[in-house]
Amino acid sequence: MKVPSLLRLRARWPWRSPRQSLRNGSVQLVILALLIGVGAGFGAIAFRWLIGRATLLFSGSTDYSGTTGHPSHPWLPWLGPAFIVLVPVIGGLIYGPLVDRFAREARGHGVPEVMYAVNHRGGRIPGKVAVVKTLASALTIGSGGSVGREGPIVQIGSAMGSTLGRWARVPESRLRTLVACGAAGGIAATFNAPIAGVFFALELILLDFAATSFGTVVLASVTAAAIGRTFLGDAPFLSLPPFTVSSPREYLLYALLGVFAAAVGIGFTKILYGMEDFWDGLWRGPEWLRPGVGGLALGALLLFLPELYGVGYPVLERGIMGQYMVAFLLVLLVGKIVATSLTIGIGGSGGVFAPSLFMGAMLGAAFGQVAAHVAPGLNISPGAYALVAMGAVFAGATRAPITSVIILFELTGEYTIILPLMLAVVVATGISRKLSSDTIYTLKLKRRGVKVGDRERHEALSALLVGDEMGPAPQPLHTRMVARDAAKRLLATRKGSLPVETNHGTFIGVITSSALAGALATDVDAGSLTVSQLVEMPTLLSPDMTVDEALDAMLGDDAGDGLPVVDKNGRLCGWLGHDAVLRVVASSEP
Repeated sequence: MKVPSLLRLRARWPWRSPRQSLRNGSVQLVILALLIGVGAGFGAIAFRWLIGRATLLFSGSTDYSGTTGHPSHPWLPWLGPAFIVLVPVIGGLIYGPLVDRFAREARGHGVPEVMYAVNHRGGRIPGKVAVVKTLASALTIGSGGSVGREGPIVQIGSAMGSTLGRWARVPESRLRTLVACGAAGGIAATFNAPIAGVFFALELILLDFAATSFGTVVLASVTAAAIGRTFLGDAPFLSLPPFTVSSPREYLLYALLGVFAAAVGIGFTKILYGMEDFWDGLWRGPEWLRPGVGGLALGALLLFLPELYGVGYPVLERGIMGQYMVAFLLVLLVGKIVATSLTIGIGGSGGVFAPSLFMGAMLGAAFGQVAAHVAPGLNISPGAYALVAMGAVFAGATRAPITSVIILFELTGEYTIILPLMLAVVVATGISRKLSSDTIYTLKLKRRGVKVGDRERHEALSALLVGDEMGPAPQPLHTRMVARDAAKRLLATRKGSLPVETNHGTFIGVITSSALAGALATDVDAGSLTVSQLVEMPTLLSPDMTVDEALDAMLGDDAGDGLPVVDKNGRLCGWLGHDAVLRVVASSEP
């Protein structure tokens, strides 16, 4: 007796797979955003646990940067503090081959790779990147790499979102949004900062604040943050005493601090990529060996400044609390720039957000101590300047002012410094924009010949409505039509997709030539397969939308034939083709 094939069973029994059940427009995005938030939340918890275990394994301490007296490793007491020279070498010999063999995208600080995937690959990120990035970054940080965990968790969450979106066969425009959901969820869970996670994803990943993306990203961020708070606690990431602004004259000092922060942010960017160029020109061996050999240089630096080991949050807190003198603060500032650049330059995996905060804290604490000495009558709190400089340096490096303000507020819970923080961030962002055309994220892509930025919108697109430019919709297919007949219709119309309606005229989605070809190729006896089993829900347009608002969805149209236009009752009323949009642009050119 012949066993029925999967496609024949699907045609015989009226059940719908989980993938098919996710094809209902807004319901689809809600379900996927929740799933991505859950995945990003648990992914962040697992990532932080791995970093802690790796740090304990390599250094004998849960955070070696916070120890005193440069202790020896409990397993290697005879080496004394010198064991730290070998730790980055051993770590590099483990994660170097891992990254080189399985996912080279996992090298570096992660966010530029996500930006590239969103802007140039339709949001497609291989699922293996999440696994490799998790392991490689945990090993890098645990073995002394002076990098942060925000870049890795953004790439990990984004890979989860991309994998789930591709499994659900969502259009490219929605896949980009799901990638941003993963990034927001990762930031929200690992830093207990749900609002900052949202704006990080919108301002730095999507480069857009469209309302259609905002709600979905918020949902994923809140879900991930709730999971993170359940398992990691609800306290602010940094527990600090309250700081205040004693005199309005201090705002001039905060503006000046923004100038210095911009210089540090730009300088960090230049040194980071200069270090990459140095190692690219110096190294002639296999890439998998580069982190191990380069680890000797990093280990030598850590031998003199163990405070630079790993992320370094204990050192950051001590700097804010005034436990270091000005000279040592400046040494730590320069040392962190070199250590982070060296870690990434030799092929390490980790983020630049935490190092930016570290640099800002050292800069601000030193600035605040000097200002308190020069103007004792102002009752200056150096710790407040350290907090403000943390956000300002990050803004100077990334030119993401909204994210910089919100993430500092959520990390510290300090609302009292919000006004000087906003002032310093704006100054740092403005000066950075004047002095440099690229950010620490976009420069990495520019060096590869890739341009990432806001898409240039033609003014004419904002003045026209979709309802005025749409054409008639193609003749719909019916849900009960056999797939082979649908394939013949597609061939006859020479289109990549056609709308699908029920026998009662209710629009339920489209069927694409790629979906038909894939289904028919899996079984030669697929004659009973119907259109209803292959229908997909694309991004829907409304007649009242402007053509400019519809442009992102048009760019993400996989089939390339345009998108359906539906009225407020959900009925198909037209079709906006790419040729119509091109005519608008061409007709308005001078």
